[in-house]
Amino acid sequence: MHADLLLHPTWILPVDPADSCLVEHSLAIADGRILALLPSGQAREQIQAERVLDLPGHVLIPGLVNAHTHAAMTLMRGLADDLPLMTWLNDHIWPAERRWVDPDFVLAGTRLAVLEMLRGGVTCFNDMYFFPAVTAQAVAEAGQRAVVGMIVLDFPSRFAESAEDYVALGLQMHDRYRDHPLIRVAFAPHSPYAVSDGPLTRVRTLADELEVPIHVHLHETQDEIVQSLQAHGERPFARLDRLGLVGPGLVAIHMTQLEDDEIARLAEAGGHVVHCPESNLKLASGFCPVARLLEAGVNVAIGTDGAASNNDLNLLGEMRTAALLAKGVARSASAVPAAAALRMATLSGARAFGLDEEIGSLEPGKAADVVAVDLGDSHTQPIYSPVSQLVYAAGRHQVRHVWVAGRQLIRDGQPLTLDAASIIAEARLWAERIAAGEGRMLGRG
Repeated sequence: MHADLLLHPTWILPVDPADSCLVEHSLAIADGRILALLPSGQAREQIQAERVLDLPGHVLIPGLVNAHTHAAMTLMRGLADDLPLMTWLNDHIWPAERRWVDPDFVLAGTRLAVLEMLRGGVTCFNDMYFFPAVTAQAVAEAGQRAVVGMIVLDFPSRFAESAEDYVALGLQMHDRYRDHPLIRVAFAPHSPYAVSDGPLTRVRTLADELEVPIHVHLHETQDEIVQSLQAHGERPFARLDRLGLVGPGLVAIHMTQLEDDEIARLAEAGGHVVHCPESNLKLASGFCPVARLLEAGVNVAIGTDGAASNNDLNLLGEMRTAALLAKGVARSASAVPAAAALRMATLSGARAFGLDEEIGSLEPGKAADVVAVDLGDSHTQPIYSPVSQLVYAAGRHQVRHVWVAGRQLIRDGQPLTLDAASIIAEARLWAERIAAGEGRMLGRG
């Protein structure tokens, strides 16, 4: 049997079957796909590989799926911290976006985000931001995967003038990337409070026709619920349900304010939730009832949100926070065990966007999106359970190698398809420009 690459780690966590851990097994890659997983002794005898990589003390995992980001907002990291969500948005972030966000901003910010995420083992992310075709360009150039949102808002920006314009520009991007091997698209109406009924109905119709998901911020804060009751006489989830958006294509972000009947309805409809624990904690938005959602049968993925409200894109760290927070919210130490957290950050994220047949687990025939994490550091020793050490103790600096579709993008922690020095230098130039223009916001004037 011939392979392009044969990996010999100490452990493999395939994610599916659930809770499985393969010891002294090897993974073979051919033509960008996983060819085989088999005991290392057999692999050395049966597989002739162009390249062989021994990885003692390493664990192989599927590439992480960051299920909710605003990638270009890396350039706003730390710009307006420690504020409530609506104050942060209305008084700081949205004004800054109106002033600064253009294609050059999005390109520089996305490249910085891609660099950060790849170094942290994220091989695929789902994004919602302005100039999405620019985001797609940056991702494709780096060789990463992404689901890029066709953003929709009622109000104008430097990207579009009206909801109709946002939809038209999104459809252009869909046509451009419909057959791309690494880029998928989703409709991304920002939120029920930022998009009116007409455009939401239009999005639902188009999403059904194009068979793409609908990615939306939903039930993020208590204020959102109160405002919806005042403006529409119903909770946001009920409004989306009335408009026909609640179904298997719905990917609802945050969901910190949920009642039992809403959880039951979401499970019945086959919708998905993306949990963003650190962003929700930082903005004091509330707590997503992850254990209750999982018990009801709802697919729950994990996202970082944007770096302006997190302030990093560290999905390994997010897994740990998600697992710990779920235990506290459920008041049960057995809620969201380590293997479940890893599944949420991999296969569940892939499933939310219809990619679970392609990525999210290490299985023969799937795309070879693979991450090697070195568990040899002092803080991940000794090792009784590799998945526990990965989720509860490991850091993203222990990500040593990353492959997407069999192509190596990170080797020994360093990027192979990105110029890190130039990306960081460009980010610093943007920071100087924004700081000079936003001095009062930053306490300098």
